[in-house]
Amino acid sequence: MGAFSLWHWLIVLLIVVLVFGTKKLKNMGGDVGSAVKEFKKAVKDNDEQEPAEEVGTTVEGEVTKKTNQ
Repeated sequence: MGAFSLWHWLIVLLIVVLVFGTKKLKNMGGDVGSAVKEFKKAVKDNDEQEPAEEVGTTVEGEVTKKTNQ
């Protein structure tokens, strides 16, 4: 066995439930889940909005005033 056995984790879980309560843990779990969902949506939207720059493109323009430095 490692540093912590199954019994250690069950005791830790019991203490967490006693301290926070099941309702608060459920609310925190829902908040974390919705935050992850929104993050994934934002990353997906960002990938769709920003097209990759093409390599070797030419920018056309005209020089209107030339200065010597």
